[in-house]
Amino acid sequence: MSLLSIRNLHASIGDREILKGINLEVNRGEVHAIMGPNGNGKSTLAGVVAGNPKYTVTQGEVIFKDKNILELPVDVRAAEGLFLGFQYPVEIPGVSITNFMRTAVNEQRKYHGLDPLSGAEFLRLMEEKKKVVEMTTNLANRSVNEGFSGGEKKKNEIFQMAMLNPTLSILDETDSGLDIDALRIVAGGVNQLRSKDNAIIVITHYQRLLDFIVPDFVHVLYEGRIVKTGPKELALELEERGYDWIKKELGE
Repeated sequence: MSLLSIRNLHASIGDREILKGINLEVNRGEVHAIMGPNGNGKSTLAGVVAGNPKYTVTQGEVIFKDKNILELPVDVRAAEGLFLGFQYPVEIPGVSITNFMRTAVNEQRKYHGLDPLSGAEFLRLMEEKKKVVEMTTNLANRSVNEGFSGGEKKKNEIFQMAMLNPTLSILDETDSGLDIDALRIVAGGVNQLRSKDNAIIVITHYQRLLDFIVPDFVHVLYEGRIVKTGPKELALELEERGYDWIKKELGE
């Protein structure tokens, strides 16, 4: 049984249809990369799966751990083990990363019928997970993403992923705006969190991220549909040839 099964998914914003029949199967232990030109539905797909209310699903289903999560609110999807790393992480002034994460972790534990972590247990967990992305204590004590550089914001996203230990992580252009050192740290954190029990979907424009996070499958999303799937070498071909050849294969 797939961890995530997306079947004939159609979604719109207002009168504009963006997803036009997405089909995707993701199993535990797999890393999938989704590539494609701007404006063809990659971020929309991530938003629909995560539960962003600005999108309207008009057809299809998204089955995650045997549940149709389109019927579940955003917080329940997250508690079930779904994580979305944003392309542009938002700032939350006045809320420290420590307090933000303690609330998130304990809400997740509550959903699963577990007792909240004590202050000491939480701080031990936080110190352990900070090492995943080389996060400094100074950064952890600041308000969530307030005044952070692009690299710091993305490190914080992967730190949150480490703290929450999701079953499925969707990383929407995690490499956007990163220099090579920040990319190495962020990608290294993602690789540390890979396991046989979870799965990761990486949305990206560029092959360079996939030099660090090597996918099992690469999908090309074009005009609201996945039109081609292949091994990791497909990303290299896209880097070399662009997307025009895909259009030609489709007879456009």
